[in-house]
Amino acid sequence: MSGDLMTDNAEDGVRTRLVKYLLKDKIGIRKCLLNLFLEAKSYNTCEIYNYLKKRGFDVNYKGVSAMVGQMHSRLGILSIYLSKEHNFYSLKEKHGDIVKMVLNSNFSNMRPGTY
Repeated sequence: MSGDLMTDNAEDGVRTRLVKYLLKDKIGIRKCLLNLFLEAKSYNTCEIYNYLKKRGFDVNYKGVSAMVGQMHSRLGILSIYLSKEHNFYSLKEKHGDIVKMVLNSNFSNMRPGTY
């Protein structure tokens, strides 16, 4: 039973961090990137950069790398796989439902803790 409580607290923490992160997304780039990761594939920074450029976002490679690194380290929702040439990122399976729920909610009217 205490395991369920710990899981709920961890999920609430992820949800809260994700809502705060998306509330700062003025142009929709973070939401676009999260939708890419929901496709359940691993991507390297170059692939993510090209994806965002094709969708009309004015980004540079370093900015994309920083954004993905922040999602990995601060939000804790991405896994990283290191290869000799590239780092590959994917959405942690256990966070997929939380990301979908937050993206499908009207989080722009939310404040953390009110979902």
